[in-house]
Amino acid sequence: MDQFARLNFHGSSPVMSAMRRQIEKIASVDVPVTVLGETGTGKELAVRAIHYLSARKQYPFVPVNCGALPESLIESELFGHERGAFTDAKAEGRGLIAEAEKGTLFLDEVDALGLKAQASLLRFIQDGTYRRVGGSSTRHADVRVVVATNANLVELAEARLFRRDLLYRLDVVSLHIPALRERGDDVTELAMIFLDRLRVRYTNPAKHFHHASLTYLRHYGWPGNVRELENAIHRAFLMSDDDVVRLGDVSQSCGVSHAPDEDGQRTFRKAKAEAIARFEVDYLRRLLDASNGNLSLAARMAGEERSSFGKLVRRHGLTKDRSN
Repeated sequence: MDQFARLNFHGSSPVMSAMRRQIEKIASVDVPVTVLGETGTGKELAVRAIHYLSARKQYPFVPVNCGALPESLIESELFGHERGAFTDAKAEGRGLIAEAEKGTLFLDEVDALGLKAQASLLRFIQDGTYRRVGGSSTRHADVRVVVATNANLVELAEARLFRRDLLYRLDVVSLHIPALRERGDDVTELAMIFLDRLRVRYTNPAKHFHHASLTYLRHYGWPGNVRELENAIHRAFLMSDDDVVRLGDVSQSCGVSHAPDEDGQRTFRKAKAEAIARFEVDYLRRLLDASNGNLSLAARMAGEERSSFGKLVRRHGLTKDRSN
């Protein structure tokens, strides 16, 4: 298992391979980073990879969802507060920056920060100093700041909703996380990983995808990206009445119900892909029956390399290797 797989960062597409190389470069330099990408693409996973591949990996990784914090509490959460700084401050609070000492502070939805908090963050990024809310002494922390957003920070800066000087400070290095629709066959690879996890979690190893569901996986746009994919598979797994996991409008008797394309007709490409998927499933099932589930024997019968044959079998969710 490679270092990215251990970090739960999966995908074999060329765009993901290129992004892994970027992450390795970014991890080797200790500068602020801005991670961009649509909702559900896995921005936090990428940030965790940056942290755990960096020299700071032995120190804390502290994630903060700025959008989930009331604006009145953001500064206190980040920088800490002195006792009596506000009504409920009955004891001093260290703050998340202090918690992240020598590690990484991850600010998700950084666009949700108010202008006052932005000014304090800018100062901290510039020289590593900050003040607690209600305090007068200047403190110092050695923390790497990584932020993420699905907003256009340039447009927000032009609208004076985000400080332009903070934008420049954060944008030393930027990393764009591709949408799932841009990742080719990664959707099938991720689907099989999620299915395997659910098989273990619910102690049901026989569950497998309906072949038409695999066609649906490849052709649906997944606007919610990886998060939507994982939730859709979880829901279909739980709602299945048998050992077949169905995604999209799939019925047992009819296979897949084809949604019309924009022009009202199924395209040649989609029809061809569905026909190929049906052929592959039927052919693989016959070989696996003939070989009693032995992947090595089935691969030889098919005249294919075992590794590529095994990938095809797993892609269709047909079997585990029983050739031990």
